[in-house]
Amino acid sequence: MQSNTPAPTATPRPLAGAVQRVDCHAHVMVRDARLAEGRHSEPRQDVTAEDFLAVLDRHGISHGVLTQPSFYGADNTLLLQALKRHPGRLRGTAIVAPDIADEDLDTLHRAGVRGLRLNWLRRDTLPDAAGKDYQRLFARAREHRLHIELYVEGRKMAGILPLIRRGGAAVVVDHFGSPEPDSGIACAGFQEVLKGVRAGDTWVKLSAPYRLGGRAPQPYARALLDAGGPEQLLWGSDWPWVSHEDSQRYEQCLADFERWVPDAGQRAVIWRDTPRRLFGFQDGAAGQPAMQHPADAALCD
Repeated sequence: MQSNTPAPTATPRPLAGAVQRVDCHAHVMVRDARLAEGRHSEPRQDVTAEDFLAVLDRHGISHGVLTQPSFYGADNTLLLQALKRHPGRLRGTAIVAPDIADEDLDTLHRAGVRGLRLNWLRRDTLPDAAGKDYQRLFARAREHRLHIELYVEGRKMAGILPLIRRGGAAVVVDHFGSPEPDSGIACAGFQEVLKGVRAGDTWVKLSAPYRLGGRAPQPYARALLDAGGPEQLLWGSDWPWVSHEDSQRYEQCLADFERWVPDAGQRAVIWRDTPRRLFGFQDGAAGQPAMQHPADAALCD
């Protein structure tokens, strides 16, 4: 979904190849692709990587990260096709089965995938994150320079996030950590997110405020900044705003970010430095090694 409102004339257009601003959460989709069983949403329109890059160009955003939608399950075909067409500007986060082969993880990394997504939202029964299969996946993700991206309700976060961190993988948490609106910052799951941010092995996307149950996102942003600074935060538009297509505009996403993080220096770190390291973006080239895991850095001391 593209906004019909022109970008402000003062918005800088990205320099060719220069990593300036990164939108770390967007999707590509087509309506006639096979959909996964048990999905909680579905595509209402066809949107391509070229549509997304056109939106980025109009708003001075240089690079983007495509997140595999839950309604396609582990069929990452559209995602991988998009990464192949635009290796210099795009990275991706894929959904995989826990028993995926090591060579397939290598293939995903070579294709530009830098994370494995667990979209466990709205599930009556969750996979066993403490079990052998997932613990092995978390360990192998680290070995293959992939992080684990987690999207789950705040009330379930407290029981899952520590298990992923125990497995040794770096973690990226979607949409402010999805704290429960009734408890807000005091939500046990959000408190676990803050622990991971303080430890340096957990990053959080400032994205999709309309998925927070009506609570204002500013207190969450302040708490996250206090816990780990801008180095542990990412920004994403959530374009094309699945299930909220008619109420969102890209310009509003940018204005929201400025309101959440009023300091321009901190925004620059969140927009450029953190995603550049975590997703392996590089000026004028197809990519660079992903961020070193904090535990690995400690081994080098």
